[in-house]
Amino acid sequence: MAKVVTLGEIMLRLSTPGVKRFVQSESFDVVYGGGEANVAVSLANYGHEAYFVTKLPKHEIGQSAVNALSRYGVKTDFIARGGDRVGIYYLETGASMRPSKVIYDRANSSIALAKANEFDWAQIFKDAKWFHFSGITPALSADAAELTKMALIKAKEFGVTVSVDLNYRKKLWTPAKAQEIMRPLMQYVDVCIGNEEDAELVLGFKPKGVDVHSGKLDIKAYHQIFEEMKEAFGFKMVATSLRESYSANHNGWKILLYNGKEFFESRRYDINPIVDRVGGGDSFSGGLIHGLLTRNEQEACEFAAAASALKHTIPGDFNLVSEEEVLVLVKGDQSGRVQR
Repeated sequence: MAKVVTLGEIMLRLSTPGVKRFVQSESFDVVYGGGEANVAVSLANYGHEAYFVTKLPKHEIGQSAVNALSRYGVKTDFIARGGDRVGIYYLETGASMRPSKVIYDRANSSIALAKANEFDWAQIFKDAKWFHFSGITPALSADAAELTKMALIKAKEFGVTVSVDLNYRKKLWTPAKAQEIMRPLMQYVDVCIGNEEDAELVLGFKPKGVDVHSGKLDIKAYHQIFEEMKEAFGFKMVATSLRESYSANHNGWKILLYNGKEFFESRRYDINPIVDRVGGGDSFSGGLIHGLLTRNEQEACEFAAAASALKHTIPGDFNLVSEEEVLVLVKGDQSGRVQR
């Protein structure tokens, strides 16, 4: 298996029990998670040498975040220590027609204030095969944007394949700011991952005829935008999840991948009921990276779709499934029968 590096912020997640509203809750369930950390956990579960790079405080909450990663096999050797706080996000899980809601409390977190010279890039990227980041990290602060750019420059110096999950977050920046920062970073990217909203808000591309809320997706519209994105930025591959949102508990789900010559489409999964959709996109990224490192494009597409479908059945941010469990679903077993 390969050495894979991810860079980003791991946060303390405080979620209401069950499907309670914030104003009802007298306690919170506690886990850790965050885009690139979630990807690292997936890749560690699939057997890769997965490193997560970030900065966390030296106090016990910072150490708890490190421990949460180490528990699932993620290597934490290159996590810088310092600063005052771990970012927090609050999650209210939706039900039926009521959507889930997220409130961030992450200003001035350790990673948002980190400097590029705090990290040993030569050691981080030595023998690495893949580097993954998302649009969340450069949105945190000007320092985090510079940190991301330096990581990308160093990754390419070491010949590392780079993937991005565009991951637009409207509570962190505007579309104009996102495009100002993110578009220049695309020159370093080999594999671009993002849904139709991300492509529009982060890169300025909008597919025509796409309405995820209707349950009907025009695949040809995605073909067109993928071709335009590859032409504009020189991506080797472009991929997206195709989510049909019928309710907070019921989604359709499949994956589309373009390698510059051919389009690959996965099997569609009907996910009902959803246990926890947070981290679903990250589990897709992790599954796709693993698939592209170990399989052909169609097989990678199927693996990513099955892996991320399974994540929707697991509480918390992390996708805690093995390669073997994903392959059972890839082969068509959706029975959910007890494994004895």
